[in-house]
Amino acid sequence: MPTVTALYRYPVKGFTPERCERITVLPGGRVAGDRVLNFRFADAPVADAAWCRKYHGVVLVNTPGLARLQVRFDDSAQRLRIAFEDHVLAEDGLDEAGRQRLVDAITGYVLSLDENPLTGQPVRLPLKLVGDGAAPRYQDNEAGQVTLHSRESLASAGAALGDANLDERRFRHNIVIDGVAAWEEQSWVGRKLRVGAVEFETVVPKVRCLATHANPLTGERDLDVMQTLVRAFRQQQPTFGIGLLSRAGGEICVGDIVAERF
Repeated sequence: MPTVTALYRYPVKGFTPERCERITVLPGGRVAGDRVLNFRFADAPVADAAWCRKYHGVVLVNTPGLARLQVRFDDSAQRLRIAFEDHVLAEDGLDEAGRQRLVDAITGYVLSLDENPLTGQPVRLPLKLVGDGAAPRYQDNEAGQVTLHSRESLASAGAALGDANLDERRFRHNIVIDGVAAWEEQSWVGRKLRVGAVEFETVVPKVRCLATHANPLTGERDLDVMQTLVRAFRQQQPTFGIGLLSRAGGEICVGDIVAERF
C-alpha cells in the first residue's frame, strides 16, 4: 500500500524547506505555513499581497545560491531565521524594522553571488519582504496546489541523470510517497486521490523549471534535469510529480496511506 514517507513546507517562496512530521492542508488546497513570505523585486507588477509569477522575486530559479541557506519560521512568534552554514544572517520578526533587517541580509547575500538577479538591475531594488506570515499565497500556481512525488519516480529520474542519490528536495514538493511503481502517480492525473484523511479532487501534472538544476546542498547548477526528463521519458514538457487541490482540507502525517478514488 502506498504511504507518505516525507513531508515538507517552504515558509519563504523559493528558499529551502522545513521537514515536517505532519502538515495541514487548508480548505481550497494549500499547506498551512507554506510560501507565506516572498522576497519580491521593487518593480513587481502586482500588489504585495497578490500572487505573481516566481520570476518577480528572489527565488531558486534565478538565484541557485539560495540553496545554501537554512530557513526556519516560527509561526507562533512570527519570526524568520535565515542562516548560512554556522552564521545567522538575520533573525527577526515581521514588523517593519524586522522586515528591513531581513531584506538587508538577503540583499547583501544575493549580491555576493556570481549568479544573481540584482546586479545591474537597479529597478529591482530595494527588495520587499511581502506576506503576512500566515496566508500561503505564493505557490508557483495561482490556484495553490499541494505537490507530491514518489520515491520510485525519484530513483528512475536519478538513474536517467546518472545520480543514484538524487536529492528529492530539488523538486520542492510537499508530499513524498513510496510503495508504487515508478511514475505511477502520473496515471492519477484527472482522478481523485485520498492521502490520509484528505481527499484531493483535482490532480494535475507538474511541469518543472530551472530550479531543479540547482543542487540543494551546494547551490550549483550541476544536473540538466529538464532536458533529461524530456529526452529520457519522451515527455512533451519536463514533468515530475503532481499537483493536488482539496475542497475540505485536513491533516496529513508521515505514514498515512495513499489511495486512488475514481
